[in-house]
Amino acid sequence: MTREAFAFTRSFEPTGPSELVVDRHYLLCASSGALRLEAEGQRWLLPPARAALLRAGRPVTVSIPQPARTASVLFDVGFVPPPPRDLTVVDLDPLARALLAECSGWPESEGPLPAYPRTMFAALAAVAWRLAEHPSPVVVPAGRSPEVRAALALTEERLGEEVRFEDVARAVGLVPRSLARRFESEIGMPWRAVLRRMRVLRAVELLAADNTPVTAIAHRVGYGSLSAFNAAFRELTRSTPSDYRATFTR
Repeated sequence: MTREAFAFTRSFEPTGPSELVVDRHYLLCASSGALRLEAEGQRWLLPPARAALLRAGRPVTVSIPQPARTASVLFDVGFVPPPPRDLTVVDLDPLARALLAECSGWPESEGPLPAYPRTMFAALAAVAWRLAEHPSPVVVPAGRSPEVRAALALTEERLGEEVRFEDVARAVGLVPRSLARRFESEIGMPWRAVLRRMRVLRAVELLAADNTPVTAIAHRVGYGSLSAFNAAFRELTRSTPSDYRATFTR
């Protein structure tokens, strides 16, 4: 028999979207770089020091915009209860990080786990499942209709520019009023709020990629004012860009 749980690490090169389905519950932690995940009509960003909790058997779309390294744990469905949702991204606390590090010495193998690692994996699951009750805010709804999904894609392409809602609406074949209603009904927030959130999430990716100064990142994601960028970043993440970057290596 295979183990009730096991850990592994893996490095990834940038790739486009692909579907991931596993037969175990999956705790996926980004060690470096960042991954984009999509499930249940929402898109999540997974930067370093955060983890994604995936339910067994449920499809998740994964894309990797930059080189990334992950540390993961797979749990047998009979060993732990199912996660609360198909996909949840959580901020790892110090206890979860310590347990993840402790479990990393137990890779896939035949036969049951010895008592000590079995206890550690069970503790890690308990902590991760508790953290999943309070998901990370680094999420953007994916939209349902082709027009809204196209508008989201076009907005994301133009984050560093002076992007206008009227231009986006025209490009997807709708008048601004109709597209605005689609955003409210499908996403639950206006386009301007989505743009602000996308810019912050792109900034998180850039913070994870290298040591580019925060001011340069602010300009790259479309902010002419550092104070406006800091305010938008704090509103979503409850942290300054510099403090958020510091959590990647704690």
